[in-house]
Amino acid sequence: MIALFIVLIVVVFFLLIEVPVGFAFGIGALLYGYMSGTDISFHAGFGYTQISAFSLLAIPLFILSGTLMGASGISDRLLNFVNSFVGRTKGGLGAVTVITCAIFGAISGSASAAIAAIGKIMVPRMIREGYPPGHATALVAVSSVLALLIPPSIPMIVFAIAIRESVAKAFLSTMIPGILLAIIYCGLNFWFLRNNRTIVVQPKLPAQETVRQIAITGKQASLAILMPGIILGGIYSGIATPTEAGAVALVYTLFVGILIYRTLSWGNLFNSTVEAARLTGAIIMVLFFLFVMSRGMVLAKVPTQFADFLLSISDNRIVILLLINLLLLLMGMIIDDVSGSVLAAIILLPVTQSIGLDPIHFAGIVGVNLGLGNISPPCAPLLYMAGGVTKQPLSTYIGPTMKFLMLGHLPMVFLVTFIPELSLWLPSLLG
Repeated sequence: MIALFIVLIVVVFFLLIEVPVGFAFGIGALLYGYMSGTDISFHAGFGYTQISAFSLLAIPLFILSGTLMGASGISDRLLNFVNSFVGRTKGGLGAVTVITCAIFGAISGSASAAIAAIGKIMVPRMIREGYPPGHATALVAVSSVLALLIPPSIPMIVFAIAIRESVAKAFLSTMIPGILLAIIYCGLNFWFLRNNRTIVVQPKLPAQETVRQIAITGKQASLAILMPGIILGGIYSGIATPTEAGAVALVYTLFVGILIYRTLSWGNLFNSTVEAARLTGAIIMVLFFLFVMSRGMVLAKVPTQFADFLLSISDNRIVILLLINLLLLLMGMIIDDVSGSVLAAIILLPVTQSIGLDPIHFAGIVGVNLGLGNISPPCAPLLYMAGGVTKQPLSTYIGPTMKFLMLGHLPMVFLVTFIPELSLWLPSLLG
């Protein structure tokens, strides 16, 4: 138990001095092996077996399809379609950003891809039309988390493998919270901007012209809109596994981008493939060392000891759930969502089992809470990425971000924690 705390402190230290996440956990795995007196090579085979899982092939497939979507202009067509509904209202472009990030998440499963594809387009556009730069950047940052909550979700793939549960059910555990959060963010966006006088609102079109614009943009974006239905329909009908659905998503994106829209050049294809390979390599490296470290922890019964420690603080279910959420929030603040998913599965699953929490309900709690942590300082990887993409200083968007989080995301964490049906109802339909 003491070794675990020392290793976690060392890993956090290296993360805070900006050592790459994979190397930080690699050092942690080596240190834990040394402190526990076991040969690290004994656990390396387990790590290799875990990262060789067929289900993990979905990660590079969804990442690559997401990067290709941005490169081929599919995200532009989605934006134009959503904009035809609400773009000509005060704060409408903000709602367009939120909704498009949610749709994009139903295709790519990657928050970073959503920031890159949507943020680069929408933030400059919002600023040109009078939106406060900080508000625009914050909105992209918080909306990117919707890509982690609305299936397919890369962190939920990893989490399901780690706890040996159905990937499809883990996907659905965060779907209702994701949709509700999208609605809340749209409402907060309109509320925060209600008294803003700098926003330029385009004149409303006659009803007939509005319908015509919706029809035109809908036709242009139809193939992109069909994509979530094909992916999720294939998974939940039982026709395809999540990995096979990822392959379908990739082939579909290539077909649409190259042959139909003809916007995906060979140069963009090469650059997107390199970027996807870089992101996948970083994720797999982190997962390998986490699985290596987890093997040593399980053999040393560290998760059980940690569960006993938390239960010694209190045996009240509500108190334990609040402690679990606090630990998940701290994890999300320090490490990325994929790493946090594995650590939550390793360390906190025994605690949830001891209080009778359904594993799929726990998946919903993990997904929503880690999403909050990923845009909460000090580390906040998604928040800083949004600032980097939009070229805005932290001082301009940290305040608006915290308002969105405190009034939107944090209440959703409590709702998911204490209303299990939000995470369990859809998975229960799968039987």
